[in-house]
Amino acid sequence: MKKFRRSGRLVDMTNYLIQNPHQLIPLTYFSDRYESAKSSISEDLTIIKEIFESQDIGVLLTVAGASGGVKYIPTANEDEIVQSLKQLCMKLEDANRVLPGGYLYMMDIIGNPKLMNEIGRYFATLFAGTKVDVIMTMATKGIPLAYAVATYLNVPVCIVRHEHRITEGSLVSINYVSGSTKRIQTMSLAKRSLNEGSNVLIIDDFMKAGGTIRGMISLVEEFNSNVVGTGVLVEAEHTEERLVDEYISMTRLSEVNTKEKIVKVEIGNFFEKLKNHKQQVQED
Repeated sequence: MKKFRRSGRLVDMTNYLIQNPHQLIPLTYFSDRYESAKSSISEDLTIIKEIFESQDIGVLLTVAGASGGVKYIPTANEDEIVQSLKQLCMKLEDANRVLPGGYLYMMDIIGNPKLMNEIGRYFATLFAGTKVDVIMTMATKGIPLAYAVATYLNVPVCIVRHEHRITEGSLVSINYVSGSTKRIQTMSLAKRSLNEGSNVLIIDDFMKAGGTIRGMISLVEEFNSNVVGTGVLVEAEHTEERLVDEYISMTRLSEVNTKEKIVKVEIGNFFEKLKNHKQQVQED
């Protein structure tokens, strides 16, 4: 590789760390990459660490020892998250978004890469200290958000579908009860998509009663794997019994009045869960 001056080395190293989050990178890798002494690499990483933390880009963890190295953990500033979610709530409160059954039209939001990227970083901030092996989502609207979260956690995505695709090989299928329609439906996941014993983070775009998410939880159990968390972009107020107890929501649809054309959306339970997570980390 071309020999860099220190300024160029700092730029290239920063870019490499951002492109490889949650990956332990040995100092010898950077030393060989830039043909520089480990002491020089350590000084560079100290500079990057200070900038990352001062600008709320993330945390740079250093692991000592022969098998150690450095690991970049993406995070987001809480004030930034608040402002972003407030803007999202305002967008969702457009009465023209209301669909039959109390759902909202959200394809323009889900199809916004920049916004999904931001929300993905927020979920990754909360689950930064959790061992996650794979992100699971339901086709098709949850896919953009799932990939955004997976990018920041540096893990793969597995996609659950209603229909069988011959290109996915053999499947594991279950029947589940739709929370809103009370109909029995089928969901499937390719056997090769999930290894036994995996730690799964479920991500979805919308949750009302929670039937679909409850189904995905059951599907994870079929693979003898563990659900370590559930995150949704929007949760809707539900008068009947909700099928999922533990979940994290970015926003909450609290009222839909189609007659008066009123839609009320507020920030979900994200910050409550984030606070509890921080307390648990401090206790551990």
